[in-house]
Amino acid sequence: MLMTPGPTAVPEPVRDAMSRELINPDVDPEFQRIYDRLTDRLETVYGVESSATSEADGTPEALSRDVVVPGGEGILGLEAAIASLVEPGTEVLCLSNGLYGDGFADFVESYGGEATLVSAEYDEPLPLAELESTLADGDFDVATLVHCETPTGTLNDLGPALDLLEGADGEIVTVVDAVSSLGGVRVPTERIDVCLGASQKCFSAPPGLTTAAISERAWAAMDERDPHSLYTNFLPWRDTSEGFPYTHLTTEIVALDAALEMWLEEGLDAVRDRHRAAAARCRERGAELGLEPYPEPERSSPTVTAFYTPGRAAELQERLREERDVLVATGLGELAGDVLRVGHMGHNARVERVDETMDALEDVL
Repeated sequence: MLMTPGPTAVPEPVRDAMSRELINPDVDPEFQRIYDRLTDRLETVYGVESSATSEADGTPEALSRDVVVPGGEGILGLEAAIASLVEPGTEVLCLSNGLYGDGFADFVESYGGEATLVSAEYDEPLPLAELESTLADGDFDVATLVHCETPTGTLNDLGPALDLLEGADGEIVTVVDAVSSLGGVRVPTERIDVCLGASQKCFSAPPGLTTAAISERAWAAMDERDPHSLYTNFLPWRDTSEGFPYTHLTTEIVALDAALEMWLEEGLDAVRDRHRAAAARCRERGAELGLEPYPEPERSSPTVTAFYTPGRAAELQERLREERDVLVATGLGELAGDVLRVGHMGHNARVERVDETMDALEDVL
């Protein structure tokens, strides 16, 4: 049983959709219709409307975002956001309390930007006081944040940080990695210029697609930047009515469309309630087993639970896989040997699957 925090288990209706006859995305108009339906469904997930719809019905610009779905695993979105917005000399504030927050600074530097990393320890909240003082002293074009730091199971409260960014300079373009939260947790997309997701987490589709909700302000900044790449560039995806930048990943698009159909049939509130219930059960069972949460429960994500198991993570992962046929994840980077992670996101966010996983963990502890 696959209980990792992405890729997640793919339910049968999604697998069935993938087995259908292949559509040629370059010449068959049916593919464009499927892609358009997919982006419409993602607008519901993100809680936004497209810019065109917004202009037509008078919806406030704060709620309008263009949703695009390039072909490439979720990390493509993180790099493409930086590649599309950053050039030599661009000042970028990277707010971080985790591996992916730190990684944004690496992307910025690789594209010639000037990265200012405002960071905290991985088991601490976002460093708001340092953020406030850094904003007072600097002049930034872009700011990056992470909603769910999957390697530590941390869900960051973005509201206070966004308040500071908006108050300091209304022109800072915000980029948020919501790859491991989108679909299972509410994301404040209406306050974010580039909000990034992926197919293989809470949607329970196969890995291979990036999703992004992009504001008019972000598009304008990208136009001014004029990126030189094709693959790590969001601009060619803004209007696909005349074709796609390159041959799209047909099977993955069909799979994500089927997964979102299931998600929307269940309903937004029901999906989020299911994630909260699965997370609560996982942490309740962990406490019964004497496992220490990482980080504190009030900052833990509804999509993944991390347990602090110093020096035992790899051993427990191996025994669960070999003895009980349950696959979970360890931490990443410096925490690889000390953190064991149970993914209860997407199709796996079910109390019965959590109980089966925790029963197996109890047996191997």
